[in-house]
Amino acid sequence: MIIVGELINASRKAIKEAIQNRDVEAVQSVARQEHEAGAHYIDVNAGIFLGEEEDYMRWLVQTVQAAVDGPCSIDTPNPKAIEAGLSVHRGTPMINSISLESDRYDRMMPLLAGTDCRIVALCMSDEGVPKTAEDRLRIADRLINGLVQNRIPLENIYVDPLVQPISVDGAFGIEFLKAIALIREKFVGVHTMCGLSNVSYGLPGRSFVNQTFMPMAIALGLDGAIVNPLDKRMMAIIIAAEALAGRDNFCMNFIKAHRAKKFEL
Repeated sequence: MIIVGELINASRKAIKEAIQNRDVEAVQSVARQEHEAGAHYIDVNAGIFLGEEEDYMRWLVQTVQAAVDGPCSIDTPNPKAIEAGLSVHRGTPMINSISLESDRYDRMMPLLAGTDCRIVALCMSDEGVPKTAEDRLRIADRLINGLVQNRIPLENIYVDPLVQPISVDGAFGIEFLKAIALIREKFVGVHTMCGLSNVSYGLPGRSFVNQTFMPMAIALGLDGAIVNPLDKRMMAIIIAAEALAGRDNFCMNFIKAHRAKKFEL
């Protein structure tokens, strides 16, 4: 499972203040905690700062990578902010995200074409939010073909079928799960990714709902998630679910996690 740590996001009050104050230690402390908890990518998002996002994105990438020996997920639909992040990023980042919305697609694709970046392909189009698994698959098909035609390898594509809150429509959870299975079956080699916590929006006991939904998604092929890696129970569930889904050879990751007392929650 590819874990993208979600905590360095300017929509969170503490992070917003840390960015505005250029508080290096505050940002680096969160980045180190996420990395040590198992995040493979540290998501960086400064999207609320209209007019200043490029400068803040550059600062965030440099600040995080000064503390963590690993890549960032550059999280913005703004091509100029992506360029700013890429200009200082060391190694291969993840770009979150491109979609099939015409304006976003047309502005993002020239920037991504021919790169070795990992690309999150969000199943959104000009027709709006997809409701069914089949709608998601049609969007994913066009996105994947477009990326491949622009010299992005299949293994660098992370399709996000878009988790939506079951408090709005009780079918949203199962339609997302169906989409994961369909994408995995049709596009061998492509990864799947999601911001899973959206499923519980508007509900009480959100952590419990998220933790229940995660192994269901893993069983159907989800292999990447934007989550809070400091949620120890969620991280333990991911490790156990991967072993149960046959994605942990000889259960070595599970055994190592148990020895490291990651299941004493």
